[in-house]
Formats: sequence, structure tokens, C-alpha cells
Amino acid sequence: MTASSFARRATLARSVRLFREFRYEQPDPDRFYSALAQDTAQMVSDVHGPMAGTSVLDVGGGPGFFADAFTARGAQYLSVEPDAGEMHAAGLDHRTAVRAQGQQLPFATGSVDVCYSSNVAEHTDRPWEMADEMVRVTRPGGTIVLSYTLWWGPFGGHEMGLTHYAGGHRAARWYTEKHGRPPKNLFGESLFPITAAAGLRWARTTPDATLRAAFPRYLPRWAWPVVRVPGLREVAATNLVMVLRRH
Repeated sequence: MTASSFARRATLARSVRLFREFRYEQPDPDRFYSALAQDTAQMVSDVHGPMAGTSVLDVGGGPGFFADAFTARGAQYLSVEPDAGEMHAAGLDHRTAVRAQGQQLPFATGSVDVCYSSNVAEHTDRPWEMADEMVRVTRPGGTIVLSYTLWWGPFGGHEMGLTHYAGGHRAARWYTEKHGRPPKNLFGESLFPITAAAGLRWARTTPDATLRAAFPRYLPRWAWPVVRVPGLREVAATNLVMVLRRH
């Protein structure tokens, strides 16, 4: 289990394609999340291995766009989502979804082959408790993939754009004044200032898993060394992926 297979796919063309899709997150979420789901399933397959027959738990599965991407690869997919409104936002079938908190996963220890979370950790004030739970439910030798948006990166403010650099509360106020409605992600309630340093510290010290790879999710492979540079990685990496193997 390494990131080498995924690294070969991490081209400049892929990065440009994904960044273009980000423009559609608000006006056409079906398009955006379907594209992201396909890319995520491929990334998880690359770092774990073939998906056929593999049990996959998606922590924070949202409205269900990721289900088809994983099942198409032969995975046994199950998602966890705490927000009922989010689960039904796209009107998709949720036969493989469970409503639960990431910090208290209702699954037995060592019960899944792969546990991953995509762009969820920044939406909880207890991300490392969620990460601990992800490790717990993964079987020995299994894979944990935790990917999240870095607060100090250009996408840290989500729909509030770069205004988050002026402060999360101020950015939310400006968004509300401009659009006549509050942002979906409210700072201090559903959006928190998570950093790469905190995640790497957790990954290197968790007693039940070993960090195998850490890389910026959306950047081409020649830009991956930014993760090794404290400070710079918080701004330039945009989204950190950590791949761990369960002891």
C-alpha cells in the first residue's frame, strides 16, 4: 500500500480538470460531486489495491454520490452521515447509508477493509476523535484514508472564497450581506480551522496505525514536496490526504 500508483495519475491535466469542476459545486452539485466521487474512488483504489470484494466505509458520505463510484469497482460500500438533510439533498437511494456521528461509529472494531473520509474533518470540532474511530473500525492490515481541506489554503473558506483570510466570522457576515442568506458552512459551527500540522501530528502518533503517505490531493505530483515544508503546506497544499495502515 503506497501512493505510487496514484502519483502516476496526479498529472497537471488532472489538477486542471478538477479545479474547473470546483466552479460547479454551488450551481450544479450533481456534476461536481459525481466527478469528485470518481476521482476519489480511483485514489482509494490506487493506495489500497483492487476494490473487488473490499468493504469500504465512507465517513461523511453526504447525499450518496460516492456510492456508485465505489460499487462500480466491485466494493461493498457503506456510508455514515450525521445530517439527515444532507443525506437526502440529492434524492439518491440510501440503502447503504447509516445515520451516525463520525466520532461514534456504530461498527465493530476491525470490521471494514477500508475506512475513508473526504472533506469532512474540517466540518467537525473533534476531527481527531473521528480519525481515531476510523482507525478502530478498520481491520488489521486495512487502509485508512483521511482527506480534508486546509483552513489556510485558498479553499479553506469554502463558498466564502478567500474572505476567510479576514476571519471566519467576518467572512460569514460578508457572505450574508452579499447574498442575502448565510453561507452553508458557518465558522465555529460547521466549519473549523483545521491544519496540516495537526493532522500529521495525529497520524504520526496514533498507536494503532502507521502513516504510509501524505500528499496534497489536487496538486500534480511535482508539487507534492510542499507537504514536507511547514508553513508553506498550510497555504499551498489546499487539501491534505493521509494514508495509514492499521496495525
